[in-house]
Amino acid sequence: MKNRGKLAFQFHAISKGSPFKIPLMSSTVTAGFPSPADDHLDLPIDLNEYLVKHPAATFYVRVQGDSMDDAGIHQGDLLIVDRAEPYTMGSIVLAVLDGEFTVKKLMKKNDSLYLLSSNTAYHPIKIETETDFKVWGVVTYIVHGPL
Repeated sequence: MKNRGKLAFQFHAISKGSPFKIPLMSSTVTAGFPSPADDHLDLPIDLNEYLVKHPAATFYVRVQGDSMDDAGIHQGDLLIVDRAEPYTMGSIVLAVLDGEFTVKKLMKKNDSLYLLSSNTAYHPIKIETETDFKVWGVVTYIVHGPL
């Protein structure tokens, strides 16, 4: 069996229940030289409003594995995957490959389709005509685990 850098997933549906509101600071924060902090909070926001474009076609999935480390997708991260979002070459997608889920970058080279890991320990996967392959959704956001 080829080393594909398999990732295991736990799927979570978008809840249509009461939104989880988090206070939003009315000022921005600098990542460089610190400035005096504002003590003002704006109205609460629902992160689903900002992160989910198509609620009925979007779900969360937790990542297990290291094949996408160099793309900033790490073990324990939560991916937001939108099945209604159109994919293009270069998109990071959740794909079904021979009956198993995997997250990879979709690329085309010389009329051949490939799934690319973002970790040099894993080789590109060429999609052959006999390969059972389907793009299941596009990764739209990555929520990193605790620091």
